Amino acid sequence: MTIPEINYWAVLIATVASMIVGAIWYARGVMGARWAKLADVDLDKPSRGVLWPMITTVIVTFITAWVLAGASSIAWHFYEGSYFWASLVTAVMLWAGFTAARLITHDAFEGRSTKLTTLNIAHELITVLVMAVVIGVWPPAGI
Repeated sequence: MTIPEINYWAVLIATVASMIVGAIWYARGVMGARWAKLADVDLDKPSRGVLWPMITTVIVTFITAWVLAGASSIAWHFYEGSYFWASLVTAVMLWAGFTAARLITHDAFEGRSTKLTTLNIAHELITVLVMAVVIGVWPPAGI
């Protein structure tokens, strides 16, 4: 069994970039106030602390970047050509097939508004595209 080549520095930077995207996206002046209203979250009175959600977010974001890097490497070996484009196409395909599809399904059954679903899947698309750019411009050694 061969493990795909992964540039772990790119994965770490993609993780940090994703956190920056989230901080900007969910800032009150950007989409934060809209998200809070749609999700029925009181930004002035959080129901719990943010430490554990942030730790969880960093961990799962690292996993997402790591999987994207591995899948991009596999896609590049399969299709050849540009590693950058392999990373971008892989990100969009994984986003559409897993993230967007699953969020839409869950939100439909949970009765969440289409506006909230759209806001969240748009954030996820931008996040994976930013990750893909970092991973795509910094491929593993030897590629």
